[in-house]
Amino acid sequence: MSTNSLRPLVLHAHSTGPNPYKVAIVLEALNLAYTVKLWDFSSTSAGVKGREFTSINPNGRVPALEDPNTGVTSWESLACINYLLRVYDSGNKLGPKEDEQSRADFDAWTSFLVSTLGPMMGQCNWFKHYHSEKNEDAYKRYEAQAYRCLGVLEAQVKGHGGEWILKGDKASAVDYHFEPWMKQVEFAGLSLDEYPTLKAWRERVQGSAEVVRAYKAIGEGEHAK
Repeated sequence: MSTNSLRPLVLHAHSTGPNPYKVAIVLEALNLAYTVKLWDFSSTSAGVKGREFTSINPNGRVPALEDPNTGVTSWESLACINYLLRVYDSGNKLGPKEDEQSRADFDAWTSFLVSTLGPMMGQCNWFKHYHSEKNEDAYKRYEAQAYRCLGVLEAQVKGHGGEWILKGDKASAVDYHFEPWMKQVEFAGLSLDEYPTLKAWRERVQGSAEVVRAYKAIGEGEHAK
């Protein structure tokens, strides 16, 4: 689909969590016009628990993505990104290669982030910053699992001797899935000092123009009222 005459897509986001940034990075990488609408965590008309937003995403979470060009609304970062790849990445700029192993690897590493690494780091964030009572045992349990996952990711990037998570000479949507979570490593109380290949990957992907633009776009988003 040509992007020349498209109306801007609408990305529903907030600026504090990692998942909306994934979608913004893919939008930027595909050179798609979009606007950002920022929501708070309340049940008011400006919040993700309010009636206006839950009519877009009944789960009351960001991101959500509305496409006025197709009439399609998607929510959950994985669904939003898969939608963008199917509809707008006709040149397969960000997706897997055509062979089944490449497709399987793409799905596996994306699933690893959304089902394992992301939730473990999210729990680290929760017990380090937000839980009403200090619970060091709970934090240590998730810290250990997060480090286990970082070791898996370190071995993947180092194992094929490349610059990106999947073997190849360019970043893929898999890298963009991981980047916003990896940006939160230190906030979660973790360190990449024992994962030099992963640290170099993070510096590389965070320096890319599409990532820089995505963070700027969300930072300048319009707040819901």
